[in-house]
Amino acid sequence: MSDASSKPTPIGLPTIPRMGWRQLDYLPVGLFASVMGLTGLSFAWRLAEAHYGAPALLADAIGWAAVAAFVVMTIGYTVKLVTAPDAVLAEFRHPIAGNLFGTLLISLLLLPIVLAPIHLRLAQGMWVLGAVGMLAFAWAIVTRWLSERQVAAHATPAWIVPVVGLLDLPLALPSLGLPHTHGVMVLGLSVGLFFAVPLFTMIVSRLLFDAPLPSALQPSLLILVAPFAVGFATYVTTTGTVDLFAEALYALMLFMLAVLMPRLRHLPRSCPFRVSWWAVSFPLAASATTALRFAAAEPGLATDAVAVMLLAGSTIVILGLLARTLLGLAKGELRTLSS
Repeated sequence: MSDASSKPTPIGLPTIPRMGWRQLDYLPVGLFASVMGLTGLSFAWRLAEAHYGAPALLADAIGWAAVAAFVVMTIGYTVKLVTAPDAVLAEFRHPIAGNLFGTLLISLLLLPIVLAPIHLRLAQGMWVLGAVGMLAFAWAIVTRWLSERQVAAHATPAWIVPVVGLLDLPLALPSLGLPHTHGVMVLGLSVGLFFAVPLFTMIVSRLLFDAPLPSALQPSLLILVAPFAVGFATYVTTTGTVDLFAEALYALMLFMLAVLMPRLRHLPRSCPFRVSWWAVSFPLAASATTALRFAAAEPGLATDAVAVMLLAGSTIVILGLLARTLLGLAKGELRTLSS
C-alpha cells in the first residue's frame, strides 16, 4: 500500500521535493524581525567602533547579513503571497500575527542606516517606501482597533509593533540627507510615545490578570523594552540632546530588562526553538545601541560596563538565533519552527 508521496509524477511535470519550496507557505511575516535585529546590531557595532575602536569588519559583516536576510525574506514571502494568498490574508487578519506585518515596514526604515554609505539613492527610496507604508499601516491598525470590539487576551506585546513602531521613522534620517524631515521626526516621536503609554498599560494588565502567554510567545515579552530603548534613540535623534527625559527612558529600559530577562532564562529548556524567538533580537540590539549612545554622552565606568555587557549579550543571542534558524531552514523545518 503506497501513500500520496509515493505516487508517480506525471510525465512533463517536475518533481517537487518533499517540504521543498512549499514550506514557504508556513513562512511567518514576523520573521522580518530577523532583519530588524541584525540591522540594529550592525548599528550598535558601528557605535562601538566609534567609541571603543571595535573592528569595522564586524559592523559591515552584520550589516550585509541584514541585507541578505531582507532579500531572502522578501523573495520567500513574495512566493508565499503568490502560492498561498489565503494564508497571507489570514495572517494579516489575525488579531495578533497581523500586527507583525509592521516588521517588514520597520525593516525598510532601518536598512537605510546600513545602505546609505553604499547607495544613498537606494537608501532614500527604501526609507520613503517604509515611511509611507508604516504610516498607512499604523492608521489601518488603529482604525481596526477602534472599529471592532477587541478581546483582552489578544493584547500581547505584538500590539506595540504597528503604532509604537513609528518611533523608528527618524532613526535613519540623519544619514539620508532628505530635506524638510523634522516634522516627520516629530510625528514619529509623538505618536509612537503617545500610543506606547496605553498599549503598555493594556498589555501589562493582560499579563497580570489573564492566562500566561504560550511558551512560544514568551520571547515577545522583550518587545516591552522597545518603547524605552527606541524611544531614547528617537528622542535624542530628534532633539539632538541627552536631557533628563532621555535619561528617564534609559533608566526605564534598564529596569524593564532587569524584570524581563530572568523570565526568559529557562526558555531554551521549556520550549523548543521557534522563529518567534526572533522577537527578542531588535529589543536587545536597540538596548545595546541606547546604552552605547548614553555611555558616549555620560562617560563613566558604570555606563561603559552596561554598554559593553548589552552589546556582548545581544551579539551572542542574535548570532545564536541566526545559526539555529539557518540550520532549521536547511533541514526543512520551517513548518515546525513556525508553529
